[in-house]
Amino acid sequence: MLHDAIGVRMETLPLLSSIERQNLILQWIAHRGRVTVTEICAELAVSEATARRDLENLANQGRIQRVRGGAISSKQAPPEQPLLQRQDEQADEKRRIGRAAASLVQDGDTIFLGSGSTVLEVARSLVKHHSLSVITNSLPVINTLAGMADLTLVSLGGLVRSSELSFIGHITELALAELRADKVIVGTRAISLEQGLTNDYLPETMTDRAILRIGRELIIVADHTKFGRISTNLLSPIDPIHTIVTDHQTPQDFITSVSERKIRVIVV
Repeated sequence: MLHDAIGVRMETLPLLSSIERQNLILQWIAHRGRVTVTEICAELAVSEATARRDLENLANQGRIQRVRGGAISSKQAPPEQPLLQRQDEQADEKRRIGRAAASLVQDGDTIFLGSGSTVLEVARSLVKHHSLSVITNSLPVINTLAGMADLTLVSLGGLVRSSELSFIGHITELALAELRADKVIVGTRAISLEQGLTNDYLPETMTDRAILRIGRELIIVADHTKFGRISTNLLSPIDPIHTIVTDHQTPQDFITSVSERKIRVIVV
């Protein structure tokens, strides 16, 4: 039983307030990693509607993450390291994700490639494509694709964010307002069902919002370490995403819940 696991037995529980119930639910999730609506109903003698309402309240606070039939823990994303320091983290996963995302690009497409180490792997996998137009605010992407035959490369200017080697800010956003893309391919600092896409640097987040507006199709590339986490600044709810490309270590609960929202998930 859940109560036995944390040292609280059912017969010792008085009638609990919503705050007390939710604190207990947080203890269960912290101990076990997840809890189901059925377990909450059985342990606290409440209706499914009450159990779901408690979970929704906790999810809206960013303290848990809702999944089908229950909830799992939601962790704060750690501070982001500079691009050059993190490009070797989850390197195999990022290469597989990059190849899979590049396979979604059709010859003749106009695409936007964002900054970050995973998107850079997408750029490296585009060498066999033809008649592409690539828009980017990433210096490493520019360096990777510059001189590539049969490719039109559009570089956005602006303020250089040195840790990310990317252009951000007002000048970048003005340029973005004049552009449109078939596909926007970007990474994210953290992704949560309730809190959506979040980043930890507000000026970059504002530029990223402008990036998302230029594409007909939004593709998120993210390894398993980004899921079930929340960072400081909201980039976008999860619903505008068309496709997520990730690796096989991403929690199945998350994949199932995202798929139920009609978002395609490609696992590599």
